[in-house]
Amino acid sequence: MFVDFDGMNPTSIYHVLTQTAIPRPIAWVLSENPDGGYNLAPFSFFTPVTSNPPLVMLSVGQKPTDKSNKDTRVNIEARKDFVIHIAHRELAPAVTETSRTLPLGESELTNIGLEVVEFEGSRLPRLKDCRVAMACELEEIKEIGAAPQSLIFGRVKGIYLDDSVTGEDEKGRLKIHGDKIDPIGRLGGSEYVTFGDIVKIPRPA
Repeated sequence: MFVDFDGMNPTSIYHVLTQTAIPRPIAWVLSENPDGGYNLAPFSFFTPVTSNPPLVMLSVGQKPTDKSNKDTRVNIEARKDFVIHIAHRELAPAVTETSRTLPLGESELTNIGLEVVEFEGSRLPRLKDCRVAMACELEEIKEIGAAPQSLIFGRVKGIYLDDSVTGEDEKGRLKIHGDKIDPIGRLGGSEYVTFGDIVKIPRPA
């Protein structure tokens, strides 16, 4: 079967892309609302892009209701800093719930009762229950496509790692145990994938 994108509408293309570019890591992004409260939203068009400087990228669409910019983009553009969390499987229902479109300024944290704690190296807090959190500041926003889509580049200033997920490798370097993070990944539709077997294959010399 060959799926020809030529002539397909964007919704149909999205439906195919999100079921084939899998699994996708999920950035659970905390940003600050104008009133000082916090917005929390998940994005699976997310990836690291460089290590020098340390940059990650989020691709953020528009609100389905009125085609205005999503609160995450508005908040990051206005206040520059944000926190990306990597959620584990027990938090999957909460991640899904925070994808709901809310009125501007209404906090997802209030709706689902998640607790935040102080985050060293960040003006903003982090979610207490997440095992990984990245303190980020805005590097650049680019708009692309007809919608348009916002490509948000964030510079990672530092990363919180729960002590339970860290160790040392055979060379004495920091080892982060993916199985102990137990992250969820995004598939198509309403499906997630949980962490499976680790296959270790040495890279060529």
